[in-house]
Amino acid sequence: MSRKVAFITGASRGIGAATALEFARRGYDLALTARTLQEGEQHEHGSWEPYSRPLPGSLESTAELARQHGAEVLLVRSDILDTSSVLAAAERALAHFGAVDVLLNNACYQGPGNMQRVLEVELEQAERVYRGNVLTPLALVQKLLPGMLERGSGAVINMVSGSALNDPPAPADEGGWGFVYPSSKAALIRMMPALRVEHKDSGVRFFSVEPGFVLTEVMKANGFDDRIAARFNPTAPEAIADIVYWLAEEEAALPYLEHSVVFAPQLHKKLFATPQEGP
Repeated sequence: MSRKVAFITGASRGIGAATALEFARRGYDLALTARTLQEGEQHEHGSWEPYSRPLPGSLESTAELARQHGAEVLLVRSDILDTSSVLAAAERALAHFGAVDVLLNNACYQGPGNMQRVLEVELEQAERVYRGNVLTPLALVQKLLPGMLERGSGAVINMVSGSALNDPPAPADEGGWGFVYPSSKAALIRMMPALRVEHKDSGVRFFSVEPGFVLTEVMKANGFDDRIAARFNPTAPEAIADIVYWLAEEEAALPYLEHSVVFAPQLHKKLFATPQEGP
């Protein structure tokens, strides 16, 4: 029996890398994409202002750990701002493995425009946010979903954001969030209800996952530290990975198809919390 394949964007670090390792541990092969192929590469990560110093993590590092679990791993450097590069990665995955069983649209736009106030964000920045967070994920779904529908199985999972669902408590530069990034994630959230009604009883699962506050290397680069993170009760990337796999594979996850958004921290606590021992 051939192994299943997961296609994960933004797999060089954070939630994407943790999810890749969880799927590898569970017997999946992997097609992984991100901008950072090797450790030490420089890419833009700043939300308020440019920040291009290297961050820990790379596709090669993720792959090295995944292979320790027996996974075959295909690495393809791509950039969600260059939709053609991501579609080329999907083509290579299909050519190499023959099929993709799970698509995780995890990567999101990183750069100025994410956190600017409405009167300060540049239209070109907004266009980049929507290219990375909406149009490229849409293109990947259009590329990989038909094969799942033909086989009558699979899962498409989009990583979204609570900022798309809640009013900001303050302006972006005072501890809240702006307009462009949350609105892009709100658009992504609306993809799943459309797919569910268009492909009812197809055997394919469609989920939007809200990860809560996860202190990633990118967030650290944008000024968040452990002291600030403690105010938001951060969730470990590995906990989000547990939920993504559970949604993709477990029969008990099927009722969650009725949820517009799956709140991963709460679900993880419900499913995996260790009961407190008595005295």
